[in-house]
Amino acid sequence: MASIDLNSDLGESFGPWAMGDDASILEIVTSANIACGFHAGDPAGILSVLRKAAERNVAVGAHVGYRDLVGFGRRNMDPSSAELIGDTIYQIGALQGLAKAAGTAVRHVKPHGALYNTIAHDSRQASDVISAILAIDPSLILVALAGTPLVEQARAAGLTVVCEAFADRAYNRDGSLVSRRLPGAVIHDSDAVCERMLRLVHEGRITAVDGTDIAIEAQSICIHGDSPDAVALARSVRAALSASHVELRSFTHGISRDE
Repeated sequence: MASIDLNSDLGESFGPWAMGDDASILEIVTSANIACGFHAGDPAGILSVLRKAAERNVAVGAHVGYRDLVGFGRRNMDPSSAELIGDTIYQIGALQGLAKAAGTAVRHVKPHGALYNTIAHDSRQASDVISAILAIDPSLILVALAGTPLVEQARAAGLTVVCEAFADRAYNRDGSLVSRRLPGAVIHDSDAVCERMLRLVHEGRITAVDGTDIAIEAQSICIHGDSPDAVALARSVRAALSASHVELRSFTHGISRDE
């Protein structure tokens, strides 16, 4: 039986400003990437999401980002190596403390937004994030965009890497994600998303925006939790995968959430 992890980026509400329906998403996914306060999230809200994840036996990871609350971590930045290493260690450490209080533990790291896209190809910033993870806990798994130089760079440094594909994001022919500034970057048609993900799991291929057929080897599928239709889309993807005899299982400790 084929298997895949479903993950979502959560814990991104800030005080009274709600972002997504984390509780509902946690009923669907097998892994959750929790904001660490730099691009989104506040300690009380993050702790609440971690407790809900622990109750549902969902694996959690640190969703580290640039120090960019105003831009939601989606603006390109060029911190020094000392800054980026320190910021990454700080965020992981903060989430580790909150996770312990919530009765769970941080198992992986998935960079957010502009940091995620930058380190996919920028070897210097990638090296900084890798160094930070190795310094705080080398057993942490790095979640990275499938097919990018970061995957081999991190593995060569000794990290375990899980390759990720995006259910609701359009791809360029080189395997990169279409910029959110361009029309069609986010796919809202649930039937189209489900068809794409079934093909990804069973064939390891996806169609880019220009019609090119590209190969993607992924062990996890991300469904964004901050869009209005996120919960319905996540449910549709999970149902489609289960109906196609795909086991839903966290990449971190083998949790199975098959229908």
